[in-house]
Amino acid sequence: MESPNDSTASLDAQLARWSETLASIARTGLAFTQNLYERERYEEVLHVAADIKMVLEEAAESRRERNHFVQEWMDNIGEGIPGYVTPKVAIGAIVGNDDGEILLVKRAPSGVWLFPSGWADVGYSAAEVVVKEVREETGINAEPVQLLGVVDGMRMGFTKFGMYMLLFHCRAIGGELVPHPLETDGCGWFSRSELPTPTVGAEWWAERAFAAIDGETFAASFDAPRTPVWRGDTEV
Repeated sequence: MESPNDSTASLDAQLARWSETLASIARTGLAFTQNLYERERYEEVLHVAADIKMVLEEAAESRRERNHFVQEWMDNIGEGIPGYVTPKVAIGAIVGNDDGEILLVKRAPSGVWLFPSGWADVGYSAAEVVVKEVREETGINAEPVQLLGVVDGMRMGFTKFGMYMLLFHCRAIGGELVPHPLETDGCGWFSRSELPTPTVGAEWWAERAFAAIDGETFAASFDAPRTPVWRGDTEV
């Protein structure tokens, strides 16, 4: 049975998704159209998206916050293809060692534990970003083994903006634990029965992660389309 807190979190996630989706549609439209009528309509959509975001974040000064969100979105509109708003791309690394342990980092300043992850960098393939991020954050040399899945960050509730994460399984092949002094407050190897607290999102990634570390091969997973796609899981 879903608890009230679960229900609230689900609603917040949907509100965030709707707000960012509306804003993305409007910003992309503004990037391509020169029609004044259409620009007015798209700007109005931005205001609606800002209203949703304002409710979500419970802004105290509603008018100021609403205009702030709209201006922030307007300032980031490009022209043509550069203006087409798409999700950001992040890379996550499930790194295992010969003892069947997983490599986790303690995020600064939040203090939560998670697998190494970072934004995709231009000029690198996704697998190259994995190797680079693991090395930078932990000092460990990693070899990508398989793509475990593609995760929608907004749908999973751990971002309030459009973001896809490519989650790789990697094998540790060398190096020494040296946590990044700015991005982390530590790092270490952990068994499945001794994950540190709090470890973010372990309820959805830990089982698959340790199965991969144990040698299981997966077809890459992805978030199945909802029916209908825009409204979420429940048909209206």
